[in-house]
Amino acid sequence: MARRSRRLITAVMALGLALLIAVDRLGVWSRPRESDQARYHDKTFIVVKVVDGDTLDLDVEDLLNKDPNTRVRLWGVDTPETHTWKTSKDSADTKGSSPMYFGPEASEFAKRLVLNKRVTVRLEPVEGSRGKYGRLLAYIYLPDGRMLNEELIRQGYGYADERFGHMYRRRFLDLQKEAQREQRGLWKDVKPEQMPQWYQKRRGGGK
Repeated sequence: MARRSRRLITAVMALGLALLIAVDRLGVWSRPRESDQARYHDKTFIVVKVVDGDTLDLDVEDLLNKDPNTRVRLWGVDTPETHTWKTSKDSADTKGSSPMYFGPEASEFAKRLVLNKRVTVRLEPVEGSRGKYGRLLAYIYLPDGRMLNEELIRQGYGYADERFGHMYRRRFLDLQKEAQREQRGLWKDVKPEQMPQWYQKRRGGGK
């Protein structure tokens, strides 16, 4: 009888241990994921890759996407694409086989300013700083205090993106008007059909 009781106790303990391990693997008792505001806002990181003019990677783990680096999409600016993307027809990302007009120039400009340099990340003062592809939406500040988002628009390497509201929307639009007036960067020779589709629709196909 005693032997049977010991076996029962052992079996119950083994089952309990197995349940504890299973629950732990499910992450039930793990700490909640650090918010993007706490993890990124006003923090400095090194840019390890420039994907194109408005997209870059930072040397900090992305806990949400379980990636060793965090991919950032610059808030409020849309630069011409340098890669082929398969997305919706209303996106600035194209399905063509070649880069968009001024795409390579925008990418090189961003590389000169931030690649392998330490930058400061600033987010909108609300949670939810992610795009539909899980990329962090941010303003990137250079070591000298300039904002990369602004410089891309100011120098004519990108468009002030009006599709989504953000706190610098009016300022970015003013910088774009200045770049257009001075015919900087792409504004010197860009043709309506070379512009992003969303911009063509909002402008009726013209500048």
